[in-house]
Amino acid sequence: MIRPAVPEDLDAITALHAEARATYYRGHIPDEAFDSPAEHARTRAGWAAAIERGAVLCAEQDGALAGVAASRAIDGVMTLTQLHVDPALWRAGIGTALHRACVEGWRGAGVATARLEVFEHNRRAQDFYTAHGWTPDPDEPLSGNHLVMRLTVPGAAE
Repeated sequence: MIRPAVPEDLDAITALHAEARATYYRGHIPDEAFDSPAEHARTRAGWAAAIERGAVLCAEQDGALAGVAASRAIDGVMTLTQLHVDPALWRAGIGTALHRACVEGWRGAGVATARLEVFEHNRRAQDFYTAHGWTPDPDEPLSGNHLVMRLTVPGAAE
């Protein structure tokens, strides 16, 4: 089930976010960059603000948080800022369901294109996005250590 996040989801969302990020950052960047008290506080504040804006979707499985996605316009471009699935539930269709819900929301809002950044060493995520129609951004292929990808929203009014 996909539903909008509520403030009561904040603890579960931040825990899932931390676990998912550790799977792709560990061994590539220093642990304190993603697993320190300061980073956890920053992350929690970011998720709280996103929930307040109504910009977060939760995926539930058996009554528990299984995945989370957030998007917002940045510099006038719809941006998928986060999409995380509980690593124990990868390959169960949860990411696809969250992605589909994001795309449907963008299409309904008249968004024609979207953008995201994916960690350069996270091949699993890059393959996921490519399979869902995302392509490298020809104008801005890199942002630091993240690849930039674009999606033409299917069925969006031009």
